[in-house]
Amino acid sequence: YAMKKAQLEAAYNKQQKEIADLKDFVARNKARVATRNMAMSRQKKLDKMDVIELAGEKPKPEFYFKEARTPSRYIFQTTDLVIGYDEPLSKPLNLEMERGQKIVLTGSNGIGKTTFAKILAGEEKPSEGEILEKVEIAYKPQYIVSDFDGTAQEYLFENAPTFGTNIFNSEIGKPFALNDLLDKKVKNLSGGELQRLAVATTLSQDADIYLFDEPTAFLDVEQRLIAARAIRKIVESKNAA
Repeated sequence: YAMKKAQLEAAYNKQQKEIADLKDFVARNKARVATRNMAMSRQKKLDKMDVIELAGEKPKPEFYFKEARTPSRYIFQTTDLVIGYDEPLSKPLNLEMERGQKIVLTGSNGIGKTTFAKILAGEEKPSEGEILEKVEIAYKPQYIVSDFDGTAQEYLFENAPTFGTNIFNSEIGKPFALNDLLDKKVKNLSGGELQRLAVATTLSQDADIYLFDEPTAFLDVEQRLIAARAIRKIVESKNAA
């Protein structure tokens, strides 16, 4: 990319010099009978020239989020928590997370990462034990339900009501190109469009803890970078988890 960009800039600069020289020659010689034909010839060359254009640098998105109240010392605590459905996926878990900590759950498929996130978000019940939360949670599931019978705009109004119409032109809406999705039916969105909508909706919520389950799946490279910057910014600006 850097090499092509440098080559394009070199070609652009070379062409701009040639254009300037041709325009100068035409201006100086078009009125003289002896050189009029040469000036016309150069003018034709100018008219037929495919002018090289340089693409403008895309600005990096900036994110500004509302400040949430400062949570208590512990974000969540579990007591003998067992995750699973028909059979346990874990031993009894006694965990605690303090304010300001950042946690990444890693591991192979099927070991219970998503199930644990759903339990923490209140989407599922644990098999055994309990979890104590004293915080507001914003949860972005791994798989977005796409059978919402309405437009992306209606989905945002329902799931991010505090943001209102400002979300579309906000520090969240612009980088995720939400305006492109406004009038589209949610059930007709592509995987990448659904992911953009879900991440933006989650980020727009005023919460103490943000749960993102595979937030960059289906996104292209640029959108992945945008999502990473947004998530990093929100945990820094709000002292969130």
